[in-house]
Formats: sequence, C-alpha cells, structure tokens
Amino acid sequence: MTGLPFPRVRELSPAPAGLAGLPDQLGRVARDLRVSVTDRCNLRCRYCMPAEGLPWLAKPEMLTDDELVRVVGVFVRLGVRQVRLTGGEPLLRRSLVDVVRRIAELRPRPRIAMTTNGIGLDRLAQPLAAAGLDRVNVSLDTIDAEEFADLTRRDRLHDVEAGLKAASQAGLVPVKVNAVAMRGINDRSVAQLLQWCLDRGYELRFIEQMPLDAQHGWDASTMVSAAEVRERLAERFELTALPESDRGSAPAERFLVDGGPQTVGIIASVTAPFCAACDRTRLTADGQVRNCLFSQRETDLRGPLRDGADDDQLARLIQGEMWRKAPGHGIGSADFVQPDRPMSAIGG
Repeated sequence: MTGLPFPRVRELSPAPAGLAGLPDQLGRVARDLRVSVTDRCNLRCRYCMPAEGLPWLAKPEMLTDDELVRVVGVFVRLGVRQVRLTGGEPLLRRSLVDVVRRIAELRPRPRIAMTTNGIGLDRLAQPLAAAGLDRVNVSLDTIDAEEFADLTRRDRLHDVEAGLKAASQAGLVPVKVNAVAMRGINDRSVAQLLQWCLDRGYELRFIEQMPLDAQHGWDASTMVSAAEVRERLAERFELTALPESDRGSAPAERFLVDGGPQTVGIIASVTAPFCAACDRTRLTADGQVRNCLFSQRETDLRGPLRDGADDDQLARLIQGEMWRKAPGHGIGSADFVQPDRPMSAIGG
C-alpha cells in the first residue's frame, strides 16, 4: 500500500473575503455534491454497520425537504454541477421523488444521480426518472445468493436484481454497479460478477475497501487492492486501459473489456488515491458540510439555517469549509484517524 505522497494538514488559513465558487487552497474546485438524504438503511453490510444497526437520527435532527432543497440551491449557485443523492439508503426517504423534482427545477439545472442498494428501485425507478433523476449507481458485491445474504445479513438479492432491471428500463443509463471485493469472501468471484454485468449492459466498478466503520476497525491486509482485482479479471478477460486524459476528476480507472465497447472501472481509493483531483463536497442528512469523507471536522448549516441565516451567510459557511480541505484523506499515514461518524451517516 502506497498511502499518500503528502501529509495531512490539520490547520489551514481562513477563507479570504469575497471568495467566489468553492475552491480550496490547493486549487481544487468542488463541483460534485454528495447529499445524504437519510442515515437509515435496510441492509446490514458487514463492512458498513453492525448487525443490530445504528442509532438513527431523530426526524427533527434531519433537514426537512425545504431546508435540503434550499441548501442544495446554495451549492448550485456556488458552482456545483452534479448532485448525488445517497444515504444510508436514499430510497427510504418517502419524499425522495419530490426532492428530485425540486432539485431538477434549480437553475442552472444540476445533473442528478443516486447511489442505492437497489431495494425498492423496481417501484421507484420510473417515478424518479420522470422527476428528473439522470442515473443510478447500485451497490452489489456479489451475484451469489448465499454470499449476498452473508455479506448484507439480508436475503434480498432478487430485489436488487429487479431494481437494476427497472433502472435500465426507465432510462437511468448508464446503470452502474459498485462492488467491493473482500478477501476470503467474494474476491474469487469478481470475474463472475463482471460477466453478469456485461451480459445485462451494466457498467461495473470495483472499489477498494476503505476504513469507514470505526466501531469495527480496519486492517489493510484484508483489503483486496485494485491491482489484485485487475489480476483476477485478467485471468478471464482482456483489459485495455483507456487514456488517462479521458478520466478527468472521475475516480475510476477504466478499461475496455475484450476490446470493448463495454468497460469496467477500478477505483484505487486507498492504494492510489485520487485526492489531488477531487472535486467533491458532502452534505449530511442532519445538515453538516464535510469537505472530505474522512474529515475530522464539519460545518453546521442546520443551526444557522433554522436561526434565520440568509443564503449569502450559508454560502460563506460552505466556502469556509471547502477552503480548509486537506490535501488528502491520509489513509496509510501514521496519524490517520477513522471518521467518528459511520458511512451511513456521512453519505457515500
């Protein structure tokens, strides 16, 4: 594991007055907003949360629809061009279709994506597409029913398959599948998963397992690296790397499969982090802005919002949070500390 080629930075200078957009001190500009619309989830994936679940946010702690859409509007005004709805499991927010519709009415209209586990997507794919959702990423680590039940502690693989099919039929394309390979669990079946996705026209992306559950700890030796995933895939498929210039700020290194046109992506979040090109920012379900998934601090918007702050004041708070963004997440460095919030609370 290579870790980062630069140290973490704990204290940075305050944002200058009159700042435009959402830059940080290293010249990166945030244009991609990840919005957690709920911390609740209907799966209990072993690498994400304990079997008994977590203490969920009380409803008064969460942003209302009006508050959420207003804050997203401030981000759009500041230059955000893509909004990705996440959780927890975003499909559990009953007002999700209306939230999507209202975000789609913002100007300039951002592209709207969603990351979901797919359970319930068979019912909601068409209404979400009609409301303005552009595409989906569905988390699916295995297509073996026993492995799925063991990993998620739920026997719901058939529901995920139905959700993927519905997303494709609703035009939420390209339909992407996100997978995490785990040593001794599903690392031997990565090629099988890729073939399954190729057969159905889904675009698969493997993501290195990251230290996201502070309660359970994290051992890098159990992580299946991007290089290992590529080696496993290469045993069955011919992979041709696409030019790096095609990647931009996207985290995945993409490969043509057997000459194309279909592709597979591999995201080396830990062994080859893409922090230097990161253009993301995050809004939690309870109204906190985080400039990095692994940040040790966040800026509260819910309090000022409910105390009567205007949009300009909210914008300055957001800009201040982005300005102090560290060079990288620091995984692999001696002083790395896992986030105290679980992944379901931060948003994917």
